[in-house]
Amino acid sequence: MDEPVDLRIWRQFLAVAEELHFGRAAQRLHMTQPPVTQAVARLEQSLGVRLFDRSRRRVALTPAGEALVPQVRVLLAQAQGLPALARAAAAGEVGRVRLAFVSTAGFEQVPAWVRNFRSHSPDVALELTEATGDAQLLAFAQDEIDAGLVLHAPGAAPPGLASLSVAIEPLVLALPAGHPLARADALAPERLLDEPLVLFPRRILPSLHDAVRDLYLAAGHAPRVAQEAIQMQTIVNLVAGGIGIAWVPASVMQFRRPGVVYREVAPLRIGRRRLALPLCETSLVWPARDGDKPALKRFIDFVRGQERAQG
Repeated sequence: MDEPVDLRIWRQFLAVAEELHFGRAAQRLHMTQPPVTQAVARLEQSLGVRLFDRSRRRVALTPAGEALVPQVRVLLAQAQGLPALARAAAAGEVGRVRLAFVSTAGFEQVPAWVRNFRSHSPDVALELTEATGDAQLLAFAQDEIDAGLVLHAPGAAPPGLASLSVAIEPLVLALPAGHPLARADALAPERLLDEPLVLFPRRILPSLHDAVRDLYLAAGHAPRVAQEAIQMQTIVNLVAGGIGIAWVPASVMQFRRPGVVYREVAPLRIGRRRLALPLCETSLVWPARDGDKPALKRFIDFVRGQERAQG
């Protein structure tokens, strides 16, 4: 059968298949018998096979009819559920959200949100991808993700995207465990700013990269970048290997790597000048045009509610 058949005909077929009697099937459907008989005949003609063996004494399903019965039951049950499914989809209660996140968000925020959101909206699939900020921008352009958690300097969320700030945290210093500064009571600014640095490339975190660079330049030092690395875990591993020191978001302190210590640093004083250390902000971002997509909107509202509860 090339053309779709009206569901009413499948309901009539199923009634006859379950009653094995045209009269009782018609009564069940609140119809007279002739339209039911005619509908089954049209269905058989359309399919090109007999679905029932008929005699004066009995009606029986043919093998083709028996094969169709369970599938027709599924078809009709699914059709009956379509209105509720449409309402649930419009309310964002079903669907999917493709979420990308930077590694720092994966330490605490993402696991908690995934657990709570799946409990809150079990029929919305949350698909996770770890990706740096530049990779997320490309994924947005190619419609491969719906939302992302990105790291940036405060107030410098990627342009062209709607954003929701979810965390602001200080930078801390990651040092090799055997480094003299790791055991020092106070971190001398002159010594600190002369140390070789492990830093993330500017293309990955341009605003935060510039904030770290500007701190050094304001203190009259050019950063001595010994090595660049993309992932925060890689940066910490390089610090453990003695390549240099690194400025990392405070949330990275949860990554306990042997051979690395983390130190909070007070604002630097260079002569009479007091230089505040850069902060970093994590934001949930998404294309503004997509903000009314039901499942995505539901997730955004959920995150906003989580932030209010924590605040």
